[in-house]
Amino acid sequence: MKLRNKLTLIFSSIVAVLLLFFAVSIYITYSEDREEEFYKRLKQLGMTKADLLIGAKIHPQSLQLIYASAPNSYFQDEVAIYDKDFNLLYHDSSDNDKVKESKEMFERILKEKEIHFYTDSVQAVGFVYHHSGSDYIITAAAVDGYGLAILKKFKYKLAFGFLICVSLTFLAGKIFSIQALRPVTDLVTKTEEITAKNLDLRVNEGNGKDEISKLARTLNRMLDRLEKSFESQKHFVSHISHELRTPLSALITELEISKNKDRGVREYKQTIASALEDAKKIVRLINGLLDLAKANYDSSEIGFKSLRLDEILLDARQELIKQNANYSLNLHFASDFGDDLDFISILGNEYLLKVAFSNLMENGCKFSENKQSTVSINHFKEKTILTFTDNGVGIRESEIPKIFDSFYRGFNSNFASGNGIGLALVSRIVQLHGGTITVKSEEGSGSSFIVELPHR
Repeated sequence: MKLRNKLTLIFSSIVAVLLLFFAVSIYITYSEDREEEFYKRLKQLGMTKADLLIGAKIHPQSLQLIYASAPNSYFQDEVAIYDKDFNLLYHDSSDNDKVKESKEMFERILKEKEIHFYTDSVQAVGFVYHHSGSDYIITAAAVDGYGLAILKKFKYKLAFGFLICVSLTFLAGKIFSIQALRPVTDLVTKTEEITAKNLDLRVNEGNGKDEISKLARTLNRMLDRLEKSFESQKHFVSHISHELRTPLSALITELEISKNKDRGVREYKQTIASALEDAKKIVRLINGLLDLAKANYDSSEIGFKSLRLDEILLDARQELIKQNANYSLNLHFASDFGDDLDFISILGNEYLLKVAFSNLMENGCKFSENKQSTVSINHFKEKTILTFTDNGVGIRESEIPKIFDSFYRGFNSNFASGNGIGLALVSRIVQLHGGTITVKSEEGSGSSFIVELPHR
């Protein structure tokens, strides 16, 4: 069922229930008022006949004749008057007694002074009448034909009015739902126009105050993220193609030349060494891409455990020196941690942190003539601070805001080879661990990368 129809039905149902409650309440109230009013009229009729019989001393048969020919005889009333000893003094029609008085009824009337009751469909009232120092018991009964007829007509009118109001409410609800959901319809129509080819389109945010505007803003923010993601993907594929094409082209060219022309053992060894170097570049690039992909996972999907940063740094240092014997890596504890290891303990992923620290230490050595990098460990309040310092070629001030972008390579790329993945990978890993990374550098005077990570 469409939301428009569902809203119409809900709206109509709520109004219908309220109208029904209102109509039933009015009907019950009117019915009770009619009943109460008729009881009063019956009592008044009984008192009038008692005044004529007892006060005016009119003979019972004469009184019967008077009321039998009265214009309001359509009431078909029946009045009976008894003395305190329960002797019948007057009855409109003793042959057709509707009330059928009993001793129990008389005792109840004397006790309660006035009672109201029904005999089949006939309303009846019984009460004590005081006159000239004596008490009498009077019962009066009749069918309120006129009042019941009016009540019946009133019921039909209420039912008819209820149906009319519900129908009008349904139509109004239909119109209301169409108008209320028009912004949603426009939103859907505009969203359907947006494809991968025109992600720059945005939906109308309206007046910016209601929930539809909030939904539109949310969709636009999502489209912003999707557009950036698509653009990043395009650039990523473009950079990957470029980075892989160069070593692969060189590898293929060298192998084809070697295949087409006989060479000596020494030349073949040189070709193999060159091809091996190109293959290693490809492997390094692929490994970097895999690490970057891992670092871009949702943090909830990455396993974290309690780690000591000094141990991870030592492992990363050992592996890096094993691969590059000419590198010099120094670890320096700038603070006395004592026995409190919480200052150098964090919740993190060992593999990713080792990759990040290896990249920072390798960059420090790679871009320094003396192939040396220093890592100092310090702490401040709730953070552990790692500073990776080198005396290399440095970074131009204009390039510092871009160095953490994927595949970006600055002027110092002429000093050492690379693929522009390392620092982007480091930045993402630090973010995953709730930390920050900043850089201080001056061209020709080296660089310092400062990593701040929260304690465990």
